[in-house]
Amino acid sequence: MVLAQLGESLVGALARMAKATVVDDKVVLDCLNDVSRALLQADVRFETVRAVQASIRSAVSLQSLAAGTDRRRAIKHAVVDELRRMLDPAAGSGKPPCFVPRKGRKPASVVMFVGLQGSGKTTTCVKYADYHRRTGFSPALVCADTFRAGALDQLRQNAAKAAGIPFYGSYTESDPVRVAVEGVDRFRNDQAAEGCDLIVVDTSGRHSQEAALLEEMRQLAEATRPDLVVLVMDASIGQAAFHQALAFKQSVEVGAVIVTKMDGHAKGGGALSAVAATKSPVIFIGTGEHIADLEAFDARSFVSRLLGMGYLPGFMDKIEDAMTMPMPPDQGQRLEQLLHELTTVEGDSFTFTLRALYSLFRLVQSTGPLRHLVSFLPAGLLGDKGKQEEEGQQAKIKRYMTMMDSMSAAELDGADPMKMMMTKQQQSRMNRVARGSGRPVSQVVELLEEHKRMAKMLSKFAPAHVKRQRPINKHIKRRFNTSC
Repeated sequence: MVLAQLGESLVGALARMAKATVVDDKVVLDCLNDVSRALLQADVRFETVRAVQASIRSAVSLQSLAAGTDRRRAIKHAVVDELRRMLDPAAGSGKPPCFVPRKGRKPASVVMFVGLQGSGKTTTCVKYADYHRRTGFSPALVCADTFRAGALDQLRQNAAKAAGIPFYGSYTESDPVRVAVEGVDRFRNDQAAEGCDLIVVDTSGRHSQEAALLEEMRQLAEATRPDLVVLVMDASIGQAAFHQALAFKQSVEVGAVIVTKMDGHAKGGGALSAVAATKSPVIFIGTGEHIADLEAFDARSFVSRLLGMGYLPGFMDKIEDAMTMPMPPDQGQRLEQLLHELTTVEGDSFTFTLRALYSLFRLVQSTGPLRHLVSFLPAGLLGDKGKQEEEGQQAKIKRYMTMMDSMSAAELDGADPMKMMMTKQQQSRMNRVARGSGRPVSQVVELLEEHKRMAKMLSKFAPAHVKRQRPINKHIKRRFNTSC
C-alpha cells in the first residue's frame, strides 16, 4: 500500500501504547509524540501536526473519561478520527465535495484538468476518463496542450490503451483555446459522439506558476465553461502542495484535486494533508503507472488501511471494479464465485468457507486490477503490518494454498472447519493434511486460526454486503454468463 512507512510508524505508536501496563498521562504523551514524529517524517505541515496533537489530547483527557472506559480504545479512536479529519476537514458537513458527473447527461459534462508540468496530468486525464468508462460513462478526451511537444501523441497512445476512448487534438493549431472549444463542440454536437456524456480536457502545464499559465487557464475556463476544474498535483512535493493549491485556487475556480505518484514517495501524506488544509477536496489518488491505478479517495478508507485495519466496503468495490475489466475466463469465474460467497447470507448466519478463502488467495496472487486487494484486508490476515513485504505475503499464501489442496471437499465447504478438524476424534484429518502438504501440524492450525479470524471479521459486514448502496451491475453477471 502507499505510505507504508508512515503506516508502520503509526501502528507502532499505537502498539506501544496498547502494551503499557497502566495507561496514564505519560503513556498518552509518549503516544502523541510518536504519532507527531511519524507525521512530521511524512512531511506533514508543522501547524497541522500541532493541531492534530491538541485535538487528540483534548479528546482523550483521562480525568474526563467515565469510570470503566477502555482507555486504550479511546486513544486509538481519537487518533483515527483526527487523522481522518486531517485528510478531510469537510467530512460530516453533509455537502457534496464537488461536482459529480452524471451518466447520460445532455449536454455532456466538461471536466478540465490543470497543473504544473511533470505532475502526471495527461496520464491522469486518461485514468479519470477510463475510471468513469468502467462505471458506465461514455467519456471523450480533448488535448488542449499545445505547449509541450508530444502531448497529443501521449494522449493518443494512452487513449488507445484505455479501450479506445475517443479523443480530439490538432498538430497544426497552436491556440489552446481554439482547440479546446472545437473539441468540446465536436463531442457535444457530432452525431458520431451522440452517446458522449463526459468530456475531459487536458491543458498545458509549466515548470512553475507563471502568469502566462494562469492567464491561459482563465481563458480556457471562460471559453469551455467546465462543470469542474481539477488540479493535478505531484505527491513528491510534500507540504509545498499547500501553497501551490492555494495559488491555483485563487486564480481559477478549482473544484477538486487529484494527487498523483502516491505509490512512489514518502511525502504523499504531507501532500494530502496540505491540500486538505486549503479546503480543496481530494477526489482521487494515483497509485501506479497503469491506466487502472487511480483510486477514489476516501479519508475513512485511507486511514483504516494505513493503520492495517483494512476496509471491507472498499474491498468489495475493488472486486466489482475488477469484474468490468478484461481478464481470462477462468479468473472471471473465480471472481464471480468469490463475490457470491461474500454477498450471500443463508438464513440468519454468514458462512465463509475455506474454499472462499482459497479463491481469495488466488485473486490476491493475480496481477492487474487485483494486485492492490491486500491493502483493503486487515493486516492480521497475512501477518503483522510491519512484516507485510510482498515476498513474505506470497510465500505465506502459497503455503496456505498447498495445505488447502490436501483437504477434501467436505473440509473446504464446511461451515466450521476448525471444529471439524481440531477435535480429538478428528485428529486424523489434521495429520493427513499436514502429511499431504509436507507441512507441520502447527502450520495447519495456523491456517485454521487465520480463516476463523477472517470469517469473524467478514461476518460483521455481512448484512451490509447484502443491502449494498452500490448494487452489483447486472451487465457484469451477463458478461460472465455469456463468455465463460
